[in-house]
Amino acid sequence: MERSGTTPPGALAAPDLAELVRHPGPFASVYLVAEGGIDNAAPRLEARWKTQRGELEAAGAPGDLLERMDEPVTGAHRSGDGLALVASSNSPVHVEHSPEPPVADRAAWAPLPSLVPILAWRQSSPTCLAVLADRSGADLVVLRSAGPDVHREAGGDDHPMTKSAPGGWSQARFQRRAEQTWEHNAGDVADQLAELVERFAPRLVAVGGDVRAVELLQGAVPPPLADRIQVIDGSRSADGGVDQVATEVDRLVDAAVEADTAGLVAKFAEERGQSDRAAEGPGATLAALAAGQVEVLLVEHRPDDDRLASFGSEDPALVALDPGDLEAMGVTDGGQAPLADVAVRAALGTGAGIRIVPADAGLEGGIGAILRWAS
Repeated sequence: MERSGTTPPGALAAPDLAELVRHPGPFASVYLVAEGGIDNAAPRLEARWKTQRGELEAAGAPGDLLERMDEPVTGAHRSGDGLALVASSNSPVHVEHSPEPPVADRAAWAPLPSLVPILAWRQSSPTCLAVLADRSGADLVVLRSAGPDVHREAGGDDHPMTKSAPGGWSQARFQRRAEQTWEHNAGDVADQLAELVERFAPRLVAVGGDVRAVELLQGAVPPPLADRIQVIDGSRSADGGVDQVATEVDRLVDAAVEADTAGLVAKFAEERGQSDRAAEGPGATLAALAAGQVEVLLVEHRPDDDRLASFGSEDPALVALDPGDLEAMGVTDGGQAPLADVAVRAALGTGAGIRIVPADAGLEGGIGAILRWAS
């Protein structure tokens, strides 16, 4: 087994979804437009859910499962414009919120869960760390889609804060003490920043605020972390919020998401061109998943794709395009489900990363993979 080159970052790991797909199906997968920004969002969301709930019930979803899915709908409009609910009779209800709505409401009662839209939401909103600093310290906010934002405040030493000019022999002493106070506060901010980076692994670190405070912070963190800091415009507000820099942070996030996707697609194209660590098309990609060979699954988001693939009910790695191939593997309890759902379940079950790519990525059949090793 040979491996060539380094795969760029950007593939999603989703251990919570990997746990979800270990449960036996069938699954209810629901995507709802939540319309969080309008006055009557709550009753409109309830009405949308009622419609999709009826479709699930007609398709055979059991009543106790639907009752468990009722509760997360209430108040969900407060958490974003998109809501996803995924569950089987044997699993907890997985709830996902997104600032972006789905294209349309939809619900499915199917052998496997539909997770591609959730993965697309997650990769469009990677975890990031925003820091607004002044000479007294900083407000640090971890912005993440997988949980509530995390707020920290660092620094706070405020004597003396300014390089005042009291006159005479003490002027230089006061100026030196003020600089030491700023440096002490910057050191505290640096410690908090490093801890948050270690804990949450943000995709980007955006820092704004007082120019001197930002300079001191950059000098106080280790060089690898300092190199990751992207300086933005903005100042520390009295309430510690980051709303004033949200637009700039969003711009950086969008650029990072685009760069991650482009990097993985370029790496796939390179490996394909060398006939090396790449599998392309449904058949080759499923075969690589079955062999545990996939490092990163690349899949287009095609909501109307009705192509089917075969899977084994117990082992997520038992997948094939043709049911006969699955039978040749000794699988007697297999089923069929949409191609993307089969591939995503196999990727999650074998520890592969996943990246949702645009339709113009140039993948044959809308699916491909960067491999762990060349065949």
